[in-house]
Amino acid sequence: MYLVTGGAGFIGSNIVAALVARGEDVVISDRLRDGDKWKNIAKHPISEIVMPEDLGGWLAGRPPLKGIFHMGAISATTERDVDLIVSSNLHLSAMLWKHCADIGASFVYASSAATYGAGHLGFVDNNTPAALAALRPLNAYGWSKALFDIHATKWAAEGHAPPVWAGLKFFNVYGPNEYHKGGMRSVALQMYETLTTNGSVKLFRSANPEYPDGGQMRDFVWVSDCVEMALWAAAKNGLSGVFNCGSGKARSFMDLAQAVFAAAGREASIDWVETPAQIAKHYQYFTEADMSRAAAAGYCVPATSVEAGVARYVRNHLMQDDIYA
Repeated sequence: MYLVTGGAGFIGSNIVAALVARGEDVVISDRLRDGDKWKNIAKHPISEIVMPEDLGGWLAGRPPLKGIFHMGAISATTERDVDLIVSSNLHLSAMLWKHCADIGASFVYASSAATYGAGHLGFVDNNTPAALAALRPLNAYGWSKALFDIHATKWAAEGHAPPVWAGLKFFNVYGPNEYHKGGMRSVALQMYETLTTNGSVKLFRSANPEYPDGGQMRDFVWVSDCVEMALWAAAKNGLSGVFNCGSGKARSFMDLAQAVFAAAGREASIDWVETPAQIAKHYQYFTEADMSRAAAAGYCVPATSVEAGVARYVRNHLMQDDIYA
């Protein structure tokens, strides 16, 4: 049996789908509340749903798990309740880490590219204590993820770790089942929604002479590629650590917009807007996951291109009556 925390969320529900497709027995821990989030898991025969606050007691009374995919977190970069972030992203993560270490189960958790902050030090997943401590995230969410990466590598060096573990620094993930995320939904989804509503896509003008309007670049990664890497990480033998999880290739917002237009079969139409002042202060013009460390560890699955990923997203999900995976 596997436990997937945040199993009704975006990446978590896609991991659940992959595990169920492999014939695995899956339990999720999540809050569904009063929206449509339940639809993310409606197609998959999960065994049980456990509330996050009940996890400790539930784990104590269960037979050993094969592993935990810990995707549950306060993931909004705009969250201001730092106590809530600490409780979810640090304390819960530490409890699950210890449980997997005690029972010998695998532990794969969601880190984040937000740990790199403005990216002044690059985007290399160096696991040395000095390199991890040097990162300067721009918000409390990124800080919490960076701090747990530091704890995890320290505990592992001290010999207090699950036999197989990995923290995955997710970059700009897009794909089905992200619909409940509000303002944290991917740019690809927001572009498609704007296109179908207004007939055009909005892009920020560039205030950096090194990048043309629409030439700002991100590492956009198709969610199924993240799932593939998470399953690989859970199956590694004797090789653990914190790894980047991206496409390894930065692409421009204009590239993404063109992919959305092509997938939807619509003429390109772009409305240029100024970058809001509250965003411009810490705006990143470039992110790109260095995937060489994962490749050296044996992960050699080619990344899905923006064009292929957006086409699958739009045509297989967003343009269908049933948009869920």
